Amino acid sequence: MKLSFLDMSPNAILVPIVGFLACMINHTSLRKPWRIQRLSVWLFSNCRKIGLISCLTVSGMCMAADHSGHGSAQSHDMTKTWKAALARQPLAVAATFDANGKLWQASVKNGHVMVSQSDNQGKTFSTPVPVNPESELVAAIGESRPKILVGSNGNIYISYTQDLETPFAGNIRFSRSIDGGKSFSAPITVNDNRDPITHRFDVMGVNERGQIYLAWLDKRDILIAKKNGGKYSGAAVYYAISDDDGKTFHTNVKAADHSCECCRVGMAMDKDGTPVIVWRHIFEKNIRDHAMLRLDGKAQPIRLSHENWEVNACPHHGPAVSIANDGNYHFVWFSKSAEQHGLFYSYSSDQGKHFSRPLNFGNFQAQASHPHVLSQGQHVSIVWKEFDGVATGIYLIDSIDGGKFWSAPKKIAATTGTSDYPFLVSDGNKNYLSWNTDKEGYRLINLSESAQ
Repeated sequence: MKLSFLDMSPNAILVPIVGFLACMINHTSLRKPWRIQRLSVWLFSNCRKIGLISCLTVSGMCMAADHSGHGSAQSHDMTKTWKAALARQPLAVAATFDANGKLWQASVKNGHVMVSQSDNQGKTFSTPVPVNPESELVAAIGESRPKILVGSNGNIYISYTQDLETPFAGNIRFSRSIDGGKSFSAPITVNDNRDPITHRFDVMGVNERGQIYLAWLDKRDILIAKKNGGKYSGAAVYYAISDDDGKTFHTNVKAADHSCECCRVGMAMDKDGTPVIVWRHIFEKNIRDHAMLRLDGKAQPIRLSHENWEVNACPHHGPAVSIANDGNYHFVWFSKSAEQHGLFYSYSSDQGKHFSRPLNFGNFQAQASHPHVLSQGQHVSIVWKEFDGVATGIYLIDSIDGGKFWSAPKKIAATTGTSDYPFLVSDGNKNYLSWNTDKEGYRLINLSESAQ
């Protein structure tokens, strides 16, 4: 069976799919994981024929529709689908190392963000500690997951998206621990707009000065445009800063207009402590390529990718960025334009003034997806997912010269069940794959030791 990515071209014939998605979410989440995998293959290979505006990913269900308005019947169906998605068992986890080499993990169980630690590279974990005392709808599927970072002072910082009952609506939440993870402060809402709209897909960074940055996708500008009788494409990227170790955050600041609605935002800290964010942006009428921005309060967004993918939907497929101690920026992303499609990598050695020629990697026919990148000096690693019709594999490529030349891809992990997206973490000496699957559970794999 030939595998292909979802065709969401402007010429596609759109068909009602929301009710079908709700049905499939309810059924596949209760049955064997391989059925979800097989279903995703069939849909991906037949999407060109039926023109779906919603999609199924290998790792789970995701809605890729344009969220900007629905008719009454469609709104009812969308609400049912949203509730079904909220009821799914979350697989998404986040992990980070502290300065002492201890691994910290954030996951979600029964509406609580749970934090645990490991002193043996993930072989065993401590008893999880809840972050939020009251159960919430915590986004922990696909592009959304809690974030966890440990500051140079040893404090542990948590951010997450609190889903609301209104479809696609949410709030950005933050909590911290100042006692080594024994307890956490009551979560606060960081977005200062409290309308029941999209404030979602948060990303967090902490610099050496102790400043905490949170960025997210926000739809408050759509409401403003509607009140003025206008239209607004996509969402906006907003951010907020804390200068007091997370006790409070400054007023929200808009970083950019017209971002894609539901692709994750990436963030990394530059050498000077300035965050650099990357996101899928809407250029011109509906070209959904990528942009980057230094959050220094002065810079303007810079276009990163030029595949010219024109699509009236959100692909649920966000980019990633890593910045090495040499100051070079490393980016990875996905595109499905007719001329240039698949996964891409590019680097910049001058803060985004120029970019290297994009490297196209991964097996597009095997649904290569959701790449992540990690750089330490001249050593750069990239991982991503592929699906061969039976199993999902995680593949790795390495560069030891700052991204100029790359090793051949090698498979470092696999599962026949459903799985989370792959992420890379480092303890300062070694780099690891952080990956959660429903069959094998959480795995932390040393990249220098693993190959299949």
